[in-house]
Amino acid sequence: MRELLSGPARYGQLQAGLPGISTNLLTDRLRELEDAGVVHRQLDSDSNSVAYALTPWGHELRNTVAALVSWSKPLMVSGPQNDSFQPHWLVVALESLLGGNRAKVPATAAIEVDGTILIARIDNVGTHVGLAVDEQPTTVLRAEPLVILGLAAGMLTVQQAIAAGNLTGDQQDLAAVFDPR
Repeated sequence: MRELLSGPARYGQLQAGLPGISTNLLTDRLRELEDAGVVHRQLDSDSNSVAYALTPWGHELRNTVAALVSWSKPLMVSGPQNDSFQPHWLVVALESLLGGNRAKVPATAAIEVDGTILIARIDNVGTHVGLAVDEQPTTVLRAEPLVILGLAAGMLTVQQAIAAGNLTGDQQDLAAVFDPR
């Protein structure tokens, strides 16, 4: 479910995001989720192969996962330690941590972690985060996952995050998304 909350994925992508899972177990889980109406198969436009995606009912799990992310803020201080980490997992975490933020003036900022770029947009409805697809953002903060999570959780200021990473573009855009007032 975690892998599919950030968007559709092919079987190989799911397996790569779940280190140690056997092919039999992944196949069984996908079949069970499909039979339950949580996941469906669709054509992946990039490769013309099968991709798995959440159904509308499956997308409803986002709120449950968001609640778990918010609950786990104190655990973010210690970081993932020896756990595996995929940058696209930040999509759900950032939306969970920033989703309630709103701004009268829309703003966009991107973050880059290990070569993966995520776009965060804030407006009067809320904050929305997604993977950058064919988009060249002007404001990008390149930093380690803990810095990004610390900024989103309010444990780091925008200035501290910039000092720990590398910002290109406008600091005001970053502040508008991560620290709206």
